[in-house]
This record gives sequence, structure tokens and C-alpha cells, in this order.
Amino acid sequence: MSFLNEAIDNLTESTSITLAKQIQVTSLNTPLSLQTIATTYIQQGEGGTPILLLHGFDSSLFEYRRLLPILAQNHETWAVDLLGFGFSERRLDLSITPETIKSHLYFFWKTFIQRPVILVGASMGGATALDFTLSYPEVVEKLVLIDSAGLAKPPILGKYMFYPLDFFATAFLKNPSVRRSISKAAYYDKTFASLDAQLCAALHLQCDNWNKALIAFTKSGGYGSFLDKISAIKQPTLILWGENDKILGIKDATKFKKLIPNSKLVWITECGHVPHLEKPQVTAEQILEFNQTN
Repeated sequence: MSFLNEAIDNLTESTSITLAKQIQVTSLNTPLSLQTIATTYIQQGEGGTPILLLHGFDSSLFEYRRLLPILAQNHETWAVDLLGFGFSERRLDLSITPETIKSHLYFFWKTFIQRPVILVGASMGGATALDFTLSYPEVVEKLVLIDSAGLAKPPILGKYMFYPLDFFATAFLKNPSVRRSISKAAYYDKTFASLDAQLCAALHLQCDNWNKALIAFTKSGGYGSFLDKISAIKQPTLILWGENDKILGIKDATKFKKLIPNSKLVWITECGHVPHLEKPQVTAEQILEFNQTN
């Protein structure tokens, strides 16, 4: 990951620079492979119930560069790159599926945290958080979903991800103009789609096998709908949703509220798909206030 050191010179936002300097790598033992898996993470702060942050699709822990330092002022706070994503190792002998992602995450928690957490998931990370909570309820004390995936049916794209269409699809996604368009669509205030933001969102594309891992995950079907399982979540759940989300829309916010028994929905005003980036202070205040409630 030497390119990260070089990238620091091009970053301009203080939170981006600080986070880049604090990324750590561990050789994680899991049952997924006889070999360890190089896994990237950040840990800041101490005290309180640990907070574990999960990023979205084709993203990385850079997604939490603004939220994490606020939470870490009073809490032990972690962000980890999920298997097949971010800067974590993408080996061709590892399957990238919701099941392997969940297992990798569990063994990260078991190795480093070992206490029940406040699990925070944004977008696809929300689907990961739902899946993890349903499988390991004893690990999750409270759940926070930020503009979360997890109610839609699996995309049919995976059926068509065969060579050479699979590589054309990832080449399209890697195109700078395409990524700029996605970045702008994610924000209500388009000034947040800065050059620094675009660089943060694209740094992990330089990792070995980025495209192959993305293809493998898509072919697996990715995360589908937890509609028939979600009522089994007993943990107190906070649903944070940008009022102007143009990526997932806003209908699923109220659906989550109806489906999860012990849940609270908070709308983030003048905000798009990424409240943790666009309104980090408000997002942090909501999470910390939620943690103080029973």
C-alpha cells in the first residue's frame, strides 16, 4: 500500500490526511483460509461501548474520515475494510460473498474488540450490519443504519457478469467521470464532491485485484432483501436517513422503521445519501444520543 503514502501529498482535507496516516494493517487469522488475510482498519478513542463502522459498496474506511474522529472523542471507535473491499487483501483463492464477508468481520471483532458493539453500517454496509446482527446477535448491543441497503431484491446484473462484460463493467465504474457523477449524486450539497472527496473515494482502486474482487462479489448475488428476517432483530436500532437521498431514495427508511421492532427513524435535513460525510456532526450527535438511551 505504498501508494497511500504518495496519495497523502494530494489530499487537501485535514480529516483525509489524518486518516490516511492512521490506517493500520493486521494479518488476520480466519477459517476462510490457511493463510492470514491482510486487513486494514483504524482505531481511535477509548471508553464507552465500542463503535464499529462499516463502509458501503466499492468504498473503504475513508468513508468515515469525518465521522470517526468526532465519535472517538468519547468512545472507542473502529472502522474496518470489509473482505474484498477497501484496502484489505483481495486474494484470488478467497470467495467474496456475504457469508465470507460476515465471517471475516466476525473474526476481526473476535481478535480486536471482544465486547458487544454499537454496529454502524452505511448503504451496503447497512446490509452487512443487518446480516451480521442476525447471525451474531450477542456481538451487537445496538444497531445504526445510515441510508441502508437490505430491502431490495438482488440485482440481476450478476447473471451477466461473464467475460468480457464483467471487465467492461468494472472499467466503466473505474472511469473518473463516472465516479465524479456518482459522487455528486451522493450529496445534497454538491460542493462536498470536491477533488479531495473524489480522491478518497478512488484510492482503493489501486489495490491488486480490485476489479476481480468486485466481479466475484457481484456474481455471488451480493446482498438481497432481509425483508423476511428483519423482524427478528431485537437490538435497539437507529435509522438515520438523508431527506434528499438520490441513490437509494427515501421509501426504505419508513419500511425499516415498520419492520424492525425496537427502532427509531431520524431524518437528516438538507442531506443526501451520505450523512456521515455531509452532516458528520449531526450524525455523530444522533449516534451518541442514541447510545445513551436504554
